[in-house]
Amino acid sequence: MFLAKGFEEIEASTIVDILRRSDVEVTVAGLTPDLVEGAHGMNFVPDKSIEEVAVKDFDAVVCPGGAPGYKYLRKNRRVIAMIKEAFDSNKLVAAVCASPAVLSDAGVLKGKACTIYPGMEGELEKGGGKPRKDMVVVDGNVITSRGPATALPFALKLAEKLAGKEVAENIKKKTLANITLK
Repeated sequence: MFLAKGFEEIEASTIVDILRRSDVEVTVAGLTPDLVEGAHGMNFVPDKSIEEVAVKDFDAVVCPGGAPGYKYLRKNRRVIAMIKEAFDSNKLVAAVCASPAVLSDAGVLKGKACTIYPGMEGELEKGGGKPRKDMVVVDGNVITSRGPATALPFALKLAEKLAGKEVAENIKKKTLANITLK
């Protein structure tokens, strides 16, 4: 998972937490090797710098949203190159909130059903994406989601794809994500 200053804390922490509960090895790759401050003042320590990781070592690349975090991701040539490489290698490429715009910039949304934070659909269309309003959209090896409130279903879909449906369902039950709020 890429991490840039101004990331959305709910999304980043939910993704890492759910995947680790699913026994998926997660590496948080910071655009800098130091402490990274989120959009709301929470600080995260990346496991590695983006310069220390290679797509060949992973099954997926994931971009949390948040502003200005997603803007830093889309300006980073290494992030864009790694997304393209992962997509071309048929690995999972996933983004939530505003970060599907990063996938669009990387050219991996052409002809793909996808979603993004409300009001940003034009970012998807620029890259040839087909915007949907679903909470989570899966099209081939691309997974997108809409924002902080969709972080849990997004992370559970990642867990399903990386660890299996049974594991994801078990995590869903253990976190009470399977209940309906009234």
